[in-house]
Amino acid sequence: MPYRLFGGLWLALPPGLRRFVLRRVQTTFTVSAAAVVVNIERKVLVLHHVLRPNTGWGLPGGFVDAGEQPHIAIARELMEETGIEITDIKMLHLKTLGRHVEILFAAKAIEEGKILSSEIDHLGWYAFDEIPERLPMDQRLTIERVLKGEI
Repeated sequence: MPYRLFGGLWLALPPGLRRFVLRRVQTTFTVSAAAVVVNIERKVLVLHHVLRPNTGWGLPGGFVDAGEQPHIAIARELMEETGIEITDIKMLHLKTLGRHVEILFAAKAIEEGKILSSEIDHLGWYAFDEIPERLPMDQRLTIERVLKGEI
């Protein structure tokens, strides 16, 4: 599991050094796509990512490849990491964090999926009141709004 070794080393680096390394590889900006994925039971997919700083918990997602459309990127990331095919992909919002752009989608899952990537060490479907406490607050609020049909 190369991500376990690399992930531990990556997370051990100070945040400023991680940003410095990313900026050497991506000199202008980085773009990622993430999604609130809901299944037929109205539960939301939440993953525990090995490489995510802080809690590890978050919505599924990943970086958009050069020339790739963001909605294609999120579908690819989900298929690669969990085997889940998504439908009804809708863009919710876009936000910038320094020189990083994140595009957030809502989508429906066709199947339950399983862990297919060493980047992920836990996959779960959660009702809103069951979501792991350490999920970032902005993601929690977005999930709540999606489940209530506000966005």
